[in-house]
Amino acid sequence: MTRIDFYILPDSAPSSRPLLACRLADKAYKLGHHIYIHTESREQAMQMDDLLWTFSQGSFLPHARVEDQGNPAPPILIGHGDEPALAPPTLTPKSSADVLINLANGVPLFFNRFERVAEIVDQGDAQKQAGRERYRFYRDRGYALQSHNVAAPET
Repeated sequence: MTRIDFYILPDSAPSSRPLLACRLADKAYKLGHHIYIHTESREQAMQMDDLLWTFSQGSFLPHARVEDQGNPAPPILIGHGDEPALAPPTLTPKSSADVLINLANGVPLFFNRFERVAEIVDQGDAQKQAGRERYRFYRDRGYALQSHNVAAPET
């Protein structure tokens, strides 16, 4: 069964959620996982594409937007909207990505294709409300939920 992790940010800065998504993708990539970052819109997908190039000076994360992916697909894909086609025959039948990082406001209907889902919630009122709704959705369906309070970045 899919494990769901909620990451609770200490602030509501517009850059906090995308930066944490990059950090989570970096960590998962270094552990050998394939990652799908689900965004709310095409614009947000393009912003994540740019941010993955620049968020850390010493890090390179091979990635592409779903519509731009080559064959073979890189270990990190970014998309939005409908369920992505992520299952080339050479990879696992469940999905070519085993970690879903959700930056959309709703629960992606295809979330159960993944072994793990990372939900990132900041302190903005709209984000907290959307996060609570996603939490209830998963809880009411019996998914294993974990919550992690993310420390403020050191300055």
